[in-house]
Amino acid sequence: MTRYLAYCQGDILLTSEGNIPFGVNAPFPLQPWNVVTTLHIGSDEVKMIRLDHPVTDVPGLQMVGLRKTYTILNEHDYQLAGKGAELLYWDQATRYCGCCGSPTRWMTDISKRCPECGKEWWPSVSTAIIVRITRETPDGSSILLVQAKNFRRPFHGLVAGFLETGESLEQCVAREVREEVGIRIKNLRYFASQPWPYPFGLMVGFTAEYDGGDIHLQKEELTQGGWFTRDNLPPIPDKASIARQLIDDWLQQS
Repeated sequence: MTRYLAYCQGDILLTSEGNIPFGVNAPFPLQPWNVVTTLHIGSDEVKMIRLDHPVTDVPGLQMVGLRKTYTILNEHDYQLAGKGAELLYWDQATRYCGCCGSPTRWMTDISKRCPECGKEWWPSVSTAIIVRITRETPDGSSILLVQAKNFRRPFHGLVAGFLETGESLEQCVAREVREEVGIRIKNLRYFASQPWPYPFGLMVGFTAEYDGGDIHLQKEELTQGGWFTRDNLPPIPDKASIARQLIDDWLQQS
């Protein structure tokens, strides 16, 4: 059975039971201008569709924010929905060859080729680091949390930033910590990574310990920041993010 990944802006189409629609035919009427791309993602045959308007008048179907599907879909389907969104975004951005301007064509399920000049493309993932910094004092353990200006909700998260060309992940962590909060860290360790399809990223998580210096916030990017203990935490990110995984891991430590 074919699975249908239909997106409208930041929403995806699900059944009223909270599943990705599947079947021989599309679960809603397709318009002549709808572009349907058939791909194989893992073991799934999927048809990706970009919608001009949300589907609101078909019984049994609903539009759901892609990020909210973390609490609705199982892990496999959540990753499938995210990868489909990423590929659709990339497809729109690579419709024409950047070398000669000709329309591109799919070469494989994750690559394209220009039929005129032969230029080939694969999706480029934007890599970002995120780091949990903790500090031990005679009064106990505390964690560094910051509030970024681009956060849509008033919560505190972790120091994070994009990898720059020519630097390692470790160098990126040190630079972002220095630029955003102005402190020194030590004992940097890898924690985990997470695909982040908003729209096309990979978050690489680390842990580190405070090694000195006073906090000086980068005012262009951060509005608040400081050290927090387990019993005085501000609002923190939701469970869909690796930031929350890093914080929860610290909270669970004795």
